[in-house]
Amino acid sequence: MRIRIAVPPDGFGRQFAVMHAWLDETCGPDGWTSAPAGLGGVRNDAVAFYFEDAAFGQAFVSRFCCGYRPVEINRATTGAFAIRTELPPPRRDAALHKTP
Repeated sequence: MRIRIAVPPDGFGRQFAVMHAWLDETCGPDGWTSAPAGLGGVRNDAVAFYFEDAAFGQAFVSRFCCGYRPVEINRATTGAFAIRTELPPPRRDAALHKTP
């Protein structure tokens, strides 16, 4: 599965390291890879992430991406996702449950 993400105008900043850490923890180091997704001769303003398992790709989109519609037509980012500006709420542990 391939997921294309538009690179924000100011770059990913520290978010790129956060994404890589999450991918390594969730998919394992061999379960994903990334590569520039721009066209030949075009500035790389999109990155492609590749997943062996489509479920991991969907989890990645749910965690890090939101829909993106570029203001100006740009072949490298058309149809790509954008990075979320807000983080999802932190995970909470389930309450201890005993069966009778």
